[in-house]
Amino acid sequence: MASQSTSTPDDFNIFYSLEESNDETSQPYQGLTGLRNLGNTCYMNAVLQCLCSISPLVEYFLSGKYVATLHKENGEVATAFAYLMAEMWLGEFECVSPEVFRSVISDLCPAFTKKTQQDAQEFLIYVLNKLHEALKKSCKRRCYGNTSTSREDRGTGSETSIITQLFEGQLSYDITCLACHTTTDKNEVFTVLSLPIPSESACSLQDCLECFFQQDTLTWNNQIHCSFCGTKQDAAVKANIGKAPKMVIFHLKRFDYQGSYKRKLGTNIYYPLSNLDLSPYIYPLFRKNPQYNLCAVVNHFGYLDGGHYTAFCKHTFTQNWYSFDDAQVSEIPQSSVQSAAAYLLFYSCKAFSVPTKTHKY
Repeated sequence: MASQSTSTPDDFNIFYSLEESNDETSQPYQGLTGLRNLGNTCYMNAVLQCLCSISPLVEYFLSGKYVATLHKENGEVATAFAYLMAEMWLGEFECVSPEVFRSVISDLCPAFTKKTQQDAQEFLIYVLNKLHEALKKSCKRRCYGNTSTSREDRGTGSETSIITQLFEGQLSYDITCLACHTTTDKNEVFTVLSLPIPSESACSLQDCLECFFQQDTLTWNNQIHCSFCGTKQDAAVKANIGKAPKMVIFHLKRFDYQGSYKRKLGTNIYYPLSNLDLSPYIYPLFRKNPQYNLCAVVNHFGYLDGGHYTAFCKHTFTQNWYSFDDAQVSEIPQSSVQSAAAYLLFYSCKAFSVPTKTHKY
């Protein structure tokens, strides 16, 4: 049994070929490498395992394509991410340490330095934002966020990166003034859809989606300023997906905060492993890829102020499901992927292909 890796970026050479390393006998841990827990870092490990199971992202970093668009002034996160992904996919160890990646993240965001449990969804958004900033092809800044926290546009311009190409979608809001009945529209980009849970016992992902996309009425302090009426008015707001992303990530809002009161919802949510139909929520003109397949899950076990994160990921080569519990990696039956602890769901609009040959740089 191989021991844990202690190599550093200076020791590592990424000039490998995935085509040459597809022999599972020579690379037994290819994409099935555990991550050492550095002290309450299970939230980080679970998110990294999910991101490192997404074939287009794997190929982009292992091929060295990211180097051509890397912004050296803020590229530390992307470089550390590429190094860690190479260790996980091309290394010879059953478990590696994400210490270098964590160190880079901690320097930029001290909250992740503390050896206390952090929220996996917040960490995911932070990492996606930093990767985009390092790899974007435009100087204009776009701030990624959770769509449940704001109905405002997140940015303007035509920035593009591997992150926007894979994860970015757009919500379109139809806003109707209830006084003059004039309808205006507003757009918002998203990388994560944060879904309310409409039941405390059991429900389906479709129930959560219907709750998110149902028409809402804005009154009192939430009134809009109607330019036609010239004053604040009550309004009806209806959201649709204007642009569906290739990868859609759902955040199930299990952590409920109401003033000083907080709790975790243990609702058992049924989610399909294949053929998730998003067409009811997509504008008809943009229904090109309404069917999605599950490819990864972040689970949260325990209570609000503690607990433990794990990940389920579908392997690109074997098409089997695996459980990633920090350093422990084990194959699981498809029936075990349906979990009452599911917190983040990663869906792809098409099946992943095996990463192709790496190009040297």
